Amino acid sequence: MICSSYGLTDEQKEFQKVAFDFAANEMAPHMAEWDQKEIFPVETMRKAAQLGFGGIYVQPDVGGSGLSRLDTSVIFEALSTGCVSTTAYISIHNMCAWMIDTFGNNEQREKFCPDLCLMEKFASYCLTEPGSGSDAASLLTTAQRKGDLYILNGSKAFISGGGDTDIYVVMCRTGGKGPKGISCLVVEKGTPGLSFGKKEKKVGWNSQPTRAVIFEDCAVPVINRLGEEGQGFGIAMKGLNGGRINIASCSLGAAHACVQLARDHLLVRKQFGETLSNNQFLQFRLAEMATKLVASRLLVREAATALQDGRPDAVSLCSMAKLFVTDECFNICNQALQMHGGYGYLKDYAVQQFVRDIRVHQILEGTNEVMRMIISRNLLTEL
Repeated sequence: MICSSYGLTDEQKEFQKVAFDFAANEMAPHMAEWDQKEIFPVETMRKAAQLGFGGIYVQPDVGGSGLSRLDTSVIFEALSTGCVSTTAYISIHNMCAWMIDTFGNNEQREKFCPDLCLMEKFASYCLTEPGSGSDAASLLTTAQRKGDLYILNGSKAFISGGGDTDIYVVMCRTGGKGPKGISCLVVEKGTPGLSFGKKEKKVGWNSQPTRAVIFEDCAVPVINRLGEEGQGFGIAMKGLNGGRINIASCSLGAAHACVQLARDHLLVRKQFGETLSNNQFLQFRLAEMATKLVASRLLVREAATALQDGRPDAVSLCSMAKLFVTDECFNICNQALQMHGGYGYLKDYAVQQFVRDIRVHQILEGTNEVMRMIISRNLLTEL
């Protein structure tokens, strides 16, 4: 009933199966350990890259798989059944690689993308700052041009992979206030003036490090700028449209796994002389969970197709998918935990980790409150 392959082509079903198998064999057995020991599973991710998952929607001429946004969603949903946190990082890495592939010139694409697609190097997306979260266009990190260099000063907050990754796609201010003053630079680890804050202690997403990224007179070559000066905010937002589908897809994988965990628990757990699966209230709850999962999947896949095709409703649909799916999938996972009773609160049971890992999906890639702003603005300005 919750089969995720209905409506897919034979080719999509094949790489979906590869992703499900990888999740089951290479990720799920280690998910709890990566969480509890806060391990960034570099070698496992490099194995995923060998399957083409390091640059899923990057063009093949620089090492990418050249797949569609729908293909990408299918893959991230499947991988997330094995570990949401690790898959979510892979999705951010893919977004950064796509930004360089799409907005970089040939020299930049050839320099950065092959290593990113192989995950020989890892990427981080640097937009959020301590004083500018939802109001991203007010960012304060500056890049003053001096000859062939930009001198960066400022800091970025909550950066996934920060300190452990190699390539930082940084939004910074090269001009005046507002979005038109923002440009996008690629900063390489080891650049003098680049440093990192302490590793943050988080509720979930513990298989990927999160740190502040700090620039103190950090000199970056002008040739590392993506696009022209002033185009950075547009580049950032176009990256996030896909990022919102990706993170919604990661939520789908968690919900998919949790519906299965809840079902299996109901079939074996006995109370009052019979299994919980005979309790009509829990049967109905399980039915609601499965229904919301399928509805969520359909919305994500519609948004992915709209973005791929460049449809005028793509931005709204990406925002709708992110809003609806991350909310509903969190509720599904939380209900699955409730069905487990006290066992669901033990770290021996995977359901609690899915709950912890996807809670942040309602916050990042644009909070769900901002998604409502985008959707309503587009509705109210339609002609």
